Amino acid sequence: MVLKLKMVLLFMAMPVLSLFAQDKPELHVGGALRFNYNLSSWKEGQKKRGGDFGYDVFRINAKAKYKGVKLNAEYRLYSEGFGGGMLKQGWLGYDFTPENNLQIGLTQVPFGITQYNSHNWFFSLNYYMGLEDDHDMGLKYTHNSEEWLYAVAFFKNAEELGFGSNSDVSDSRYSYDVGSSGDGLYRNKEINQLNLKVARKFAGNNSHHMLGVSAQYGGIYNLDTENTGDHWALAGHYELTAGRWNVKAQASKYKYNTENPAGQTNDVIAMTAYGAPYLVAAEATTYTLGVAYTLPVEWGPISSLQFYDDFGYMDKKRNDFHDSYMNVTGVLITAGNVYTYIDAAQGKNQPWLGPVWTDALAAGTPDADWEMRFNINIGYYF
Repeated sequence: MVLKLKMVLLFMAMPVLSLFAQDKPELHVGGALRFNYNLSSWKEGQKKRGGDFGYDVFRINAKAKYKGVKLNAEYRLYSEGFGGGMLKQGWLGYDFTPENNLQIGLTQVPFGITQYNSHNWFFSLNYYMGLEDDHDMGLKYTHNSEEWLYAVAFFKNAEELGFGSNSDVSDSRYSYDVGSSGDGLYRNKEINQLNLKVARKFAGNNSHHMLGVSAQYGGIYNLDTENTGDHWALAGHYELTAGRWNVKAQASKYKYNTENPAGQTNDVIAMTAYGAPYLVAAEATTYTLGVAYTLPVEWGPISSLQFYDDFGYMDKKRNDFHDSYMNVTGVLITAGNVYTYIDAAQGKNQPWLGPVWTDALAAGTPDADWEMRFNINIGYYF
């Protein structure tokens, strides 16, 4: 009788013992090595030598999990000219349920279409003013079910590396944040930002739709006056996946109200990333539209070709500021772990796609020409 009782108790405990046996630390390490070729229409020397081919980035990704607590981190090593080493993201998380998650640390800002509002290697025009794939320091709660996606977040500030009383924001960062212009002007920081994103999901015949709105509001602290202004942004966004097609559309409006010292205009804001700051119009509306078509193939190691076109327009508030445009047409080639972007990126008053850097997204240039950068990015992801 005692033996039978022990066997029954052991049998009842087996699921519990099995559960704890599986509760072991998990660690996954990956990364990527990428190379880049580019030929730019405004660089005469580069055109004479047929473009340049060189190192882009080496990155390490780490994901860990133990007793429901997760870690997700990505560190990137760019060349010194593009900011050197930087943490793209790094957060601790906990899944309350499969649909509900909490993250703390350097995590993606829930604004607009995420993870990316684009298909190409250059992202969309929104990225260059901090409205796409932005990562800040804070706390984020996300609910993601079959019908709804919503997120609420509070960000104390962007990546902080100085911790001084009036330290400038470091230029070595992956995503664009408010900073300083590099010549001692427009010295601001993002602080105490609230974000809310709500999206409704719809499923049709071989199609998926997501329609949503996003909002953010926060402070802008000036390091010289030690006064705090504010900033806000709103967006409406829609994403469609239908068979092999994908469409991303977004309209965004933002405004920065700064407390700059006398003699410094409040009509521009300095933003920085990749080791080099520039100026951006303090108020504008952006419109982005991207369309992609994925074609499965069997060409040796090549398994798919994704053709795309992503367009962006920045309508600046000031009438004497000249608007900015960006269009990228290209194809993503997937071959095992190798992903290759071949892009014809065109820009007008876009700092990365033209000869003017500092003022392209701010005042711009009258009668600016369309410029083009032909770009090939080859990456092995492991």
